[in-house]
Amino acid sequence: MGTALEDRTSAQSRSGHEMAQSEPRSRGKLVLSRLVVEKIASQAALEIATAGGRSGGFFGFGSHADLSSRPTVSANLSGRTATIDVEVAIAYPSPIGPAAEQVRRQMMERVSSLAGVHVSRVDVTVTVLARADKQKDMLR
Repeated sequence: MGTALEDRTSAQSRSGHEMAQSEPRSRGKLVLSRLVVEKIASQAALEIATAGGRSGGFFGFGSHADLSSRPTVSANLSGRTATIDVEVAIAYPSPIGPAAEQVRRQMMERVSSLAGVHVSRVDVTVTVLARADKQKDMLR
């Protein structure tokens, strides 16, 4: 004969096991904020060695290219589909077209795998060319 604690623990284990086997829709719903998608996309772009963002300044004035800063991202989320706009700094003398395409692919893959959101479009705007320095390589 079990104690009250053992009975409660056993009942909790059974209910947790039953919940794990139930249909996902019956457990509740997941609401994903566009801010989460933006942060994932921004970090994904930063994972590219030749891409970065801007830092410093006040309300955008006086800011400078910084390959160790996340780029500016805005996302529109409609259900489980997103469109993303990103403003990036690209390391000079990297080829701009291939670097932008690499940022686009990385963002689409990472947002899809981490957030479960299909990215239908990524618009990349290169706002500045930044001198490539070893600071970003040391962070990787």
